[in-house]
Amino acid sequence: MLAEERLARIVDVVGRQGTATVPELAGLLGISESTIRRDLDKLDQAHRLVKVHGGATTLESAHLTRDLTLEERHGLHAGEKRAICAHAATLVGPDDLVYLDAGSTVEELLSHLAERRARYVTDSVSHATMLAGRGFNVTVLGGELKSATEALVGPDAIATLSRYHFTIGFWGANGITPESGFTSPESNEALIKQLSMEHTARRYVLADATKFDSTSLVGFGLFSSATIITCGDVPERYRAFDNVVEVSL
Repeated sequence: MLAEERLARIVDVVGRQGTATVPELAGLLGISESTIRRDLDKLDQAHRLVKVHGGATTLESAHLTRDLTLEERHGLHAGEKRAICAHAATLVGPDDLVYLDAGSTVEELLSHLAERRARYVTDSVSHATMLAGRGFNVTVLGGELKSATEALVGPDAIATLSRYHFTIGFWGANGITPESGFTSPESNEALIKQLSMEHTARRYVLADATKFDSTSLVGFGLFSSATIITCGDVPERYRAFDNVVEVSL
């Protein structure tokens, strides 16, 4: 078996099952565990899966327990994100004060925004840089910089947020259920999400369908506290909720 074929089979097994152990993969492919471990290192570095102790898991599964880096998140459900963000961008008006959450889905929104008369505020250094480069009026919060998501957190960010009253805002979420609401893997960033939502009149969570029926570690908002704009294979039970808006690819 060629090396690339072997790597593709590993990705396929982990993708179908959600997770797989080193002995399991070695048995399925008929190769040594040491070769599997080397292959998992390569696939992890290429952001095709996430290597964990004793095996591997999908990027989506890992996203519930830790923040994926922006590089890891790029390319995940790209078509769905484009459709979601193309719709979301039309909601911004010229008089809006807009809050933009950190993360890859909201990052996709930046390229769709066309309203230059609005004012934008974000906790993401990379988002602010991209918007400023396009000539938008943008303010970036102060605070401690998280390297994985390039988000600003901590007391300074909280103090700055407390002064604002946003007319509209957009957030990403790692998990969404009616019972647990919107969830994220890291407490400091979840606090910024929660506070910014509390200071926003019209709240939108941008999430592809894989985020439904998943719960991450820290809650930052009730399910009913925001309109969810989504795309993809949305579980049937969510179609009955008035605050779930499906857009087509």
